[in-house]
Amino acid sequence: MEIHPNILYIGSSWMNTEMLKAAKAINLTIVANTLEAVHFLSSANQTEVVICEYNLPGEDGFKVFEWVRERPKFNTVPFLLVSDELREDLYKFAFNMAIDDYFVTPLPTAEKLLSRINFLRSWRQKAPSISENPIPDTGYIMPTSKRIFDIVVASFALLVLSPILLLIMLAIRLESPGKVYYISKRVGRRPFDFYKLRSMRTGADAELNKLAKEKNQYVAVSKKTEIDFSLPCPRCSALDVENTCSPLLHIHDHDICDYWYHCQKNEVEKSKSAFVKIVDDPRITKVGKFIRNTSIDELPQLVNVLKGDMSIVGNRPLPVYEAEVLTKGDMSKRFLAPAGITGLWQVELRGRGGNMSEDERKRLDNEYADHFTGNNYSFWYDLKLILRTIPALFQKDTV
Repeated sequence: MEIHPNILYIGSSWMNTEMLKAAKAINLTIVANTLEAVHFLSSANQTEVVICEYNLPGEDGFKVFEWVRERPKFNTVPFLLVSDELREDLYKFAFNMAIDDYFVTPLPTAEKLLSRINFLRSWRQKAPSISENPIPDTGYIMPTSKRIFDIVVASFALLVLSPILLLIMLAIRLESPGKVYYISKRVGRRPFDFYKLRSMRTGADAELNKLAKEKNQYVAVSKKTEIDFSLPCPRCSALDVENTCSPLLHIHDHDICDYWYHCQKNEVEKSKSAFVKIVDDPRITKVGKFIRNTSIDELPQLVNVLKGDMSIVGNRPLPVYEAEVLTKGDMSKRFLAPAGITGLWQVELRGRGGNMSEDERKRLDNEYADHFTGNNYSFWYDLKLILRTIPALFQKDTV
């Protein structure tokens, strides 16, 4: 009986994904980034092979590998890394990390790849368990008291505030055409549909990239935004003309040494802002400004609370493009806490006025997440944040 392995491919290489799609001897799932991969692997889906590209949005394939190998249930799952180019340093590092195999795009034919996969699956199933002592489950479980409080408060608030919601919806519709509500994908403990009253003119999303470059509060003007191929490598400059300090890479009709390319790439990555907040956003309508300042635009999120996507108090759910940047190291701790309508950083910002740096916002998100490790959760701490939120609603800044 022919067995078709369940393969998870993580990445966006058209050449690789099309070849795998055409193969009839496998069951294929394709995801584009780390967040989608973690969400898929955490579900009940049975994955028998992981093929992961090295270059992923806001992350690299080694981080995915570490996540997989930290979980004993994936001990028998082969992990294959795919790179756009053959790099000796990457090749050596991959096998030092005990990655099962390393490929360079394009992948081999489906027949050869499947033969290799079958060998690796057989080898891993016969190999001794990697972890004699399973890592304890650190998964988040919503405290019962918090969930009950969320349901009671959200239900009561929706009932009492429904007349105000209807009036505001009418005002939004009269000021500008389009739907009175706004739905976007956000990431809390998992991706979900996020509800808000519309505070911007229709089609505002299309203007975000341009405004983020010009008016993002979290971006420093002096930061490096792209790789400069014309800039000479300081190490190569000290060598003879025909020599380079590291292997040459050929990228977009440019030649650049591996060392200098990755030096600049690291600077670009550091300069990318995890959060986007537009200063004096021109897309906001007059009604939108009022409902933002009073947080009335947040009221539909009470439906998210009833659905279990969010809590009354938590870390703000992030757009996917922000969440992808926050999956590295300590920054990912914020996702231990549930997504919330209000939370620590909003209260701190609104309470004192002024701007907040990106690093400070990350610190406050992580500080609240610390309440969900071990037995640190406190219902009274949440209640304190709610009480601090009420006077903070009447402020001038739109958070």
